[in-house]
Amino acid sequence: MSPHLTDHRSGFRHGLTTITRYDDPAEPTGIGFSVLVLGAGDQHRETTSGETAFLLMAGHVDVTLGNRTVQFQRSSLFDESPSCVHVPAGSEVRVQATSASELTIYRSPNTKPFAPRSFQPADTVDEQRGKGQVGGACLRLVRTIFDHANSDANAELVLGEVVTLPGRWSSYPPHHHPQPEIYHYRFDHPQGYGHAELGDNVLKIRANDTVKILAGNDHAQCAAPGYAMYYAWVIRHLPGNPYTVPEFTAEHRWTMEKSAQVWHPKGVADA
Repeated sequence: MSPHLTDHRSGFRHGLTTITRYDDPAEPTGIGFSVLVLGAGDQHRETTSGETAFLLMAGHVDVTLGNRTVQFQRSSLFDESPSCVHVPAGSEVRVQATSASELTIYRSPNTKPFAPRSFQPADTVDEQRGKGQVGGACLRLVRTIFDHANSDANAELVLGEVVTLPGRWSSYPPHHHPQPEIYHYRFDHPQGYGHAELGDNVLKIRANDTVKILAGNDHAQCAAPGYAMYYAWVIRHLPGNPYTVPEFTAEHRWTMEKSAQVWHPKGVADA
């Protein structure tokens, strides 16, 4: 099965669209990923079979976990920080849409208990990663929603977002890790595109594409000039080997140094 999933470039249908299943023996990531599209007044209910995270992409929803309800609202993936709930297996979740809304859902087979959590925009920092690096060519916004630093030790997923500025790179320098990962992409224009590296293979990315990243595959991304590229990323910890930081490809590590000298033509001013 191809690591590059392109079946939904025209958009997602109303209701739940399953893209990967963690319980599929042919799914090498062991991560479930789906997209939920709701109309105003629609409701989605489920009792989670494994660890699950619901990330709001657009709209206004009330999410009820047991006796507690949280309100989420989002109009821009690019300008607004995320709203998300992260729950263990066996959680009763109800999503009530008060306007046309879309969520992405991430799952793992983990059944260990932990306390459900909700994350509002103020809980996630827009980290300006790559600032001052190689002439600003890889400045991007990284939003880590939850990872080993702020989630329960029993949790298995790590979730975040990246906004790649138009014409720039992200996930750079190329890096890899043994833990499986999934990227899901959106653009600020319907005709937007970018490129994703998987080792020596380069994929042309369009809106609503999904890419599976397996152990040891170097992965870096770039957005075409004029188009901002968003991707949600989810990583699954491995038993006895949780994800902490990636390993950057040795030959390109020099680009991370603030003193790195990058060629620029004489007499040509920066934009």
